[in-house]
Amino acid sequence: MITVNAMGDNCPIPVIKTKKAMQALTGAETIEVLVDNEIAVQNVSKMAASAGGQVSSEKLGEGEYKITIQMEGAPVSEGRAEESCMPDARDNTVVVVASDRMGEGNDELGKVLIKGFIFAVTQLDTLPKAMLFYNGGATLTTEGSDSLEDLRSLEAQGVEILTCGTCLDYYGLKDKLAVGSVTNMYSIVETMANAEKILRP
Repeated sequence: MITVNAMGDNCPIPVIKTKKAMQALTGAETIEVLVDNEIAVQNVSKMAASAGGQVSSEKLGEGEYKITIQMEGAPVSEGRAEESCMPDARDNTVVVVASDRMGEGNDELGKVLIKGFIFAVTQLDTLPKAMLFYNGGATLTTEGSDSLEDLRSLEAQGVEILTCGTCLDYYGLKDKLAVGSVTNMYSIVETMANAEKILRP
């Protein structure tokens, strides 16, 4: 019996943890996955069933669920774990943030506005696919930013948080990135070119 503890983990972490446990199998085995919400139960169950597992689940208590997966061997499907997250509340919109403030005029007001803008993105019914940060916007993803909690929430829901590496170097923040990953100008251009819609604060 293998136990996967995914209590408190946001999607797609429960799916990823379960998939890794499944891929490590060398023969028939039972995997128990512990999660704290019904969406995670659905996500893990869907992925495990598509990989050839016999799946059942039960509610153990308030905010506590157990998924039991009977596997005959390694999973037959190698689909991306992120694709098992449902409902996928993202579309092919890219948010581009080029400054640590929003609009022109008073700088302090601009900083308040950009913080509010990023929070507002977290409240959208359909989240963007990615958020790109460059030039002054790169400071918003680094240590000390007032928007880190909101950006981490977006990342946990599958939104890519990408910050220009050249910009981090320029501002001396290369080692201060606190959320998301570093990207380059080619990837920034490619992401924007492939977007169905670009949103700029």
